[in-house]
Amino acid sequence: MTDTATAETLPPLSGDTTMGELLRLYPGAQRALFAKYHIGGCRSCGFQPTETLAQVCERNENIPVAEAVEHIQESHQADTSIQISPADFAKLRSERSDVKVLDVRTREEHEAVAIPGAELVTQELVQEVFTSWDKNAPLIIYDHTGDRALDATAYFLGHGFAEAKCLTGGIDAYSVEVDPSLPRYRVEIE
Repeated sequence: MTDTATAETLPPLSGDTTMGELLRLYPGAQRALFAKYHIGGCRSCGFQPTETLAQVCERNENIPVAEAVEHIQESHQADTSIQISPADFAKLRSERSDVKVLDVRTREEHEAVAIPGAELVTQELVQEVFTSWDKNAPLIIYDHTGDRALDATAYFLGHGFAEAKCLTGGIDAYSVEVDPSLPRYRVEIE
């Protein structure tokens, strides 16, 4: 999604929405809830997928559900505004030669499969980016499915990279929608 969503197009939320459904509809909701209310970032403030938003709000200092819903939707709109679809990314790359691409996955993932021309983010590369890259050139950041790259994109935006965007759906969506020659994979967590 490349356009900022309007209130009419946002998925409906209520106090009866389960946290599992909430995270499916709004992938950045846990980050938003943690940032504002310290909910869902650690074991002591976590929640179960079957709990409702109202239950979570009640046991966390009786946060008004309407306030939490508004915050989640505003955060979702902000997340959407810094994303670029795989198709729009491919079009941008065909039109401009100054597009830089950063991969925030693990070294093992990057070595197994990467978008052509992407550079793996390391501490050394970040220093190079900050000291010598054009802050007004397009900077596309991706991970496996598009979740972690949002945080990295916000980081680069916060450091003045005005054209930083997160690749919606990550390399997985890119391989489905743009370049099927890139193998898809699943990350197995032990």
